[in-house]
Order: sequence, then C-alpha cells, then structure tokens
Amino acid sequence: MERPNAWKKLNEEQLAELETVNAGYIDFLSECKTERRAAAKCIQLAQEAGYKPLSELVAAGTKLKAGDKVWADIYGKSVILLQLGTKPLEQGLNILGAHIDSPRLDVKQNPVYEANELAFLDTHYYGGIKSYQWVTTPLALHGVIAKKDGSVVDVNVGEDAGDPVFCVTDLLPHLGGEQMAKKGNNVVEGEALDLLVGSRPLVIKKDEDASADSSSANATNADKPEDEKTYAEKIEDMATKEAVKAQLLSVLSRKYDIEEEDFLSAELEIVPAGPARELGFDRSMVLGYGQDDRVCAYTSLLAQLAVNDPERTAVCILVDKEEIGSVGATGMTSAFFENTIAEVMELAGESGALPLRRCLANSNMLSSDVSAAFDPAYASVFEAKNSAFAGHGLVFNKFTGARGKSGSNDANAEYVAKVRACMDDAGVCFQTAELGRVNAGGGGTIAYIPAKYGMNVIDSGVAVLSMHAPWEVTSKVDVYEAYRGYIAFLGIA
Repeated sequence: MERPNAWKKLNEEQLAELETVNAGYIDFLSECKTERRAAAKCIQLAQEAGYKPLSELVAAGTKLKAGDKVWADIYGKSVILLQLGTKPLEQGLNILGAHIDSPRLDVKQNPVYEANELAFLDTHYYGGIKSYQWVTTPLALHGVIAKKDGSVVDVNVGEDAGDPVFCVTDLLPHLGGEQMAKKGNNVVEGEALDLLVGSRPLVIKKDEDASADSSSANATNADKPEDEKTYAEKIEDMATKEAVKAQLLSVLSRKYDIEEEDFLSAELEIVPAGPARELGFDRSMVLGYGQDDRVCAYTSLLAQLAVNDPERTAVCILVDKEEIGSVGATGMTSAFFENTIAEVMELAGESGALPLRRCLANSNMLSSDVSAAFDPAYASVFEAKNSAFAGHGLVFNKFTGARGKSGSNDANAEYVAKVRACMDDAGVCFQTAELGRVNAGGGGTIAYIPAKYGMNVIDSGVAVLSMHAPWEVTSKVDVYEAYRGYIAFLGIA
C-alpha cells in the first residue's frame, strides 16, 4: 500500500500556509535549542493566546469552565497546556505529547582544565549520539549558572553573529591511521569530546614599584592565607602554572560575575551553533539541530493554540528527559502530568481519585515523536513496505521498541482505525511505518508511560533524515501535515 507524496495534493492556499508554518518552525528551532528555551517559548506563546498559569488559578481558588485555557510547568523544563472542553473531564482528554530535549553534550560539574596551553571544558554526552559527528563543527553554549546567593546567570554564547564559537578537535588524517581502523563507536571516545574554549594566557604585569626581591605583582599574594585572598588574587596565583585557564576564568568572572566553583550548580548544554535553514534548491526541506523532537513539539503546540471550544478537553504536554529514558522530575515518568490533571479537575468541580482515574483511562493520546525516514544511502537497514518516507505526510507507528517490540506500546487495532478515520475525514496525508528492519535495532518513545493509565496511545510524528545527528532533515510538507493532523485529532469528540 503505497502512500502518495503529500506535495501533490496541496492547493495554492495550502502551500502558502505551509510556508508560514515552516517559517515559524525554523525560527523556533533556531531560538529553542535547549529544553529550557523551548519551554519558555511555549509558555510565552501560550500566554499570548490567553492561557493562564495554573499555579495562580490554584492559589486564587478560581473555578474552571469550558473554554478556559491553562498552562503549567515544572522547573522550566516541561510544560502542559489545557483548553477545557464542553464535555466533563471524567469522559477523557485528547492529548498531544512530545519531548523538547535533544541529544547534545553537557558540561560536567568540574569542567575547566588546561592542557598544553589550551583551555577546555570537560563534557558528558546526553542521549544517543555518534561521537564522531560532534568534532570540528562550530558549537554554542546554552544554559544557566545558579549562584549561592540565589541569582541565576543565563548563558547563550555562539549564536549571534559577533559571538565566538567553540569546537571539539579531531585528529588529522595524516596521523589517523590507528584511529580510522577502530569501530565507529570508538573512533572518538566519549571522554575525548571536550570543548576547546581558549588559548590565550593571562599575563600579570610586573609591579615597577615592588621591592627588588619581588618578581611580579602577585608576589605579595603568596604571603596571604588562602581564605583571605580575593577571587582575582587566586586567579593571579593560578597564572604562574596555568595561565590559559587563569585567563579563561578571568574572562568568565568579568563577563558573568561567576567563579569556578559556580560550575558545580550549572546546567550548560553544548549544541551546534547557527540557525536552522531551508534545505535544497527547491527549499522543500528544513535542516536544523534538535528536530527530534522539537518538530513534533512545535506542531503540537501550534495545533493546541489553534483549537477553539473543543468538546473533549485538549491537552498538549511537552516533556524533558525522553532521550535518557523519561526519568526524573521533568520526565514523563514523573507525577507532573497526573498531578496537573488532578489540580485542573479540582478547579473544574470534578475532584477525587476515582474521577481522575476515569479521566485518564478514557483519554486518547498521540505520542508525537519522530520516525526514521527511509534513506536510500542506507537502504539495507530499512524494510521499504513498512518505512516512513520524507514528503509522504504524518507518520503513525502502531508499535516501536526493539526487535521483538521490546519497550513498546502496541496500539490496539480499534484505536488505529479511529485515528485513520480522523485523518481521512480531515484530508490529512499520513503513512504508517516501523523503525527499520526487525533485527536492525529500534527505539522507543513516551507512549508506553501514559498507556499505563489504560488510555489509548499511538506513536505519531514526522519522518527525519540523519536522526540524532547535530543537523537533522525534515520535509516541510511533513511538518505541515503533522500540524494539520494534530488539529484534527484534538477535535475528536
């Protein structure tokens, strides 16, 4: 059953809307390269659309009614948006769920070091990456540094035209014979993915008025007890042995008013530098970092904001930590989702443990995550009849998992039929797929986690080429069909 190319079915009005949706998407990708930035942008757009913070509504005891719009977040990393429907919450929700974290490099807590007059930040990769893809490419630094006084420093270096960028170095091919003989996963070791951040030494000017036995301005520092020295004096002391590291710390102190120990309470993420771009002479595709899974997050968000007066309450949940198992307080396995729904039901006059359980069990969900697009350069790992193809619309995966469907939510046939009917009624181009050949590998999503409540869940999303690479590829028409499909789904009665 071959699914048609979606480009062939669009009229001029739809093509214009497609370009508008994708222009916004490219801006979103370029701006929101971390889960914190993505969550903040989602909240901003939601508030502009009339959504109110749940925390304020709870504090005021405000009662909720059909049509009300609410948002909630946890630690600025996961967000839930709800628009209450005309039907009781106990009858279930229509839920779009995507994740806003992506594979990257994280800065370790004790990261700064100097080696042979070069300064580096030590890193720990996050999520599934091919290490060799992250060398020699321009990289940016995003995140926050929390200080002991309670202040938080926002870091964003490498994106503006005048910013410096960073990189991970690689070995020249002339000396790389031994390296190139290694298996792909060992060509660049994880511990070798350290970020090059400086090479200039800190030069301490000599004090011309110092006594004859003093060789430099910091000579008097040596006479002070360590706990009485200022941070600047400690940096000067460091310059006698690690001048490049001292210069780096001096720059960070001046620019951000931080000390080396502040890295202990920092969350700094290393991502590809530069904006997302249109790809191809025909500008039919998008090239950008983090499309897994911000392509589904953005289209889900747009769909949620586009819905008006739904019968069933419409929900969009955008979560963190999917790339490492959906763990932690901001991952899908936390109680954030369940607790938020309980708070909303309380304000809507449907409080109680049993109504909450009924609500969750009666819900429908699209676990909106990307699928691997068939790549003719690597055709051997795909099974063409059951692969997703770029340009053929929204992808549905009845199951994911690995090999024998391990770790999968396997959607029931009746629910698949219901979703098919919804898409066909709305004229949405869609396709079905598996993640590669049966024994080639596999992967998972958040689908199995909400399925524990007994709700109907199926994986859906956009086909991606070069998934988990620093730069990933999607088709503009698939982005558009995902947006249209998600709107149609939220309208299911």
